[in-house]
Amino acid sequence: MVDESNRGSGGPAGDQDRTGVFRRGSGNPDEIERLYRPRSEGRSASGGAGATRRMPPAREDRPGGSSGGGRVYDGSGRQRRDRERRRRRRRTVLVVLLILLLVIPGSFYLWADSQLERVDALGYEGRPEEQPGTTYLIVGTDGREGLSEEERQALGTGDAEGKRTDTIMVLYVPDDGGQSTIISVPRDSLVDVPEVGETKINAAFAEALGGGPSRLAKTFEDASGVHIDHYVEIGMGGFVQIVDSVGGVEMCPEEAIEDPKANLDIEAGCQEMDGATALGYVRTRATPNADLDRVKRQREFFSTLISKVTSASTLANPFRSVPLVNEGTKTFLVNEDDHLRHLASMGLAMRDDPATTSVPVGSTPTLDTVGSVVIWDETRSEEMFQAMQEGAEIPESAMETNF
Repeated sequence: MVDESNRGSGGPAGDQDRTGVFRRGSGNPDEIERLYRPRSEGRSASGGAGATRRMPPAREDRPGGSSGGGRVYDGSGRQRRDRERRRRRRRTVLVVLLILLLVIPGSFYLWADSQLERVDALGYEGRPEEQPGTTYLIVGTDGREGLSEEERQALGTGDAEGKRTDTIMVLYVPDDGGQSTIISVPRDSLVDVPEVGETKINAAFAEALGGGPSRLAKTFEDASGVHIDHYVEIGMGGFVQIVDSVGGVEMCPEEAIEDPKANLDIEAGCQEMDGATALGYVRTRATPNADLDRVKRQREFFSTLISKVTSASTLANPFRSVPLVNEGTKTFLVNEDDHLRHLASMGLAMRDDPATTSVPVGSTPTLDTVGSVVIWDETRSEEMFQAMQEGAEIPESAMETNF
């Protein structure tokens, strides 16, 4: 038991019996007591060993006042509204940029696509089945629509009515990743034309015989067994406008050519040809091999023209690209299912260093019924068409090297 007489005494034993308070023998307050005991009156915040440390007062930012750093509040919300306005301006700029980058080019594409003239060239029955690879039937005509009398005289187009073919080519893009090929089809090729009989293939297009794009496409499909995917046609006036819109095309004829009928008089060697000169160059027959030489020139010129049309220098120059699209889309006649993207694909395929050839020629006899004709080499032309039907690259053995 605890001695009652010691309770309340100031000795060590009494101090130890005090509940919750422990003192050191030296009489100094315990560390815990010193931290929690209220500060004695009269002591300064900095004086005495038992002084309690006080936290510095928190800084208060008053509306309208300045604390020397951080945000300043004026109580009106003006700064918040300014920040919102800046954010709205940034959003507006981004929206405008998106419109410029997406909406306007998209609208321009739709407008240009709508300018293409269309015809039902491939909607007939009895067509070959779909085949691998892609084929474009490209037709240049002597149509004079849109040309004034002065322009006809300047271009040497004559005054004949109706339309006939000046150029027949097939662009073939194989499905196996092989080299694309531009194939000329001689206008005098002897074939069986539906509803007409055996005659030159250009008769399939002659308006005087009831021909046109559909009959020409069917004639070629029947004769070759090759499925045509796209149809592209351009007249003489459109040809001249496209050449002029890209600033002319450089060609390098190996010999001088003079042909009053085509209004053509050029020297041998490299030279820049404008639209009128280029038209005479691809139409003239005033060379030793006549129509077969013309086929070669047409194929060469068309490939060079497409290469310039799709070049970076042309597409990046709005003073050339916009007139080109404006004039070009109005002068092309395409199948009703074809669009501007198909023309672009055609241009890129022709730019990618395609091979150039003709349907292999076997002979060029003169017949009493239709005059001078071109008869295809049966073996080599069959080899060419078989490769096209299978979507394969045309073998070298099937290429025509003479024309």
